[in-house]
Amino acid sequence: MMKKAALILGIFLIGFTAQAQEETVTVKVTIENVLNDNGTILASLHSNDTFMKGTGIIDLVDKAKKGSVTMTFEDVKPGTYAIMVLHDENDNMRMDFDADGRPKESYGMSGNAMVMGPPTFNDAKFEVTKEDLEFNIRF
Repeated sequence: MMKKAALILGIFLIGFTAQAQEETVTVKVTIENVLNDNGTILASLHSNDTFMKGTGIIDLVDKAKKGSVTMTFEDVKPGTYAIMVLHDENDNMRMDFDADGRPKESYGMSGNAMVMGPPTFNDAKFEVTKEDLEFNIRF
């Protein structure tokens, strides 16, 4: 009887631990200074491995709205991430550049570091733990 109770308790604790490890949070981002209603806003949640290499771990698309747009990343697991956003005014799903190589469309990232040259993961990174997060990113 005691062995059976211990076994049931052990299975319960393993199940509880597995559930605890699956906890996720939401990360809400408000993009400020959207200049017009043209096109869409693209937002991507990135790890160090995906940063500046295309699609993110979670990618969101929403209609552009002059002023601000709020987007929410759901089911984000604990870890280190960065967010990149782009106002894709012509809906071609990529950033456009002028002849000198400068971006023609508004963009931003978590940390709001506007550095000369390509952004780095370290400039934009943040930690996800057990609590929901909110960020403002300004174009």
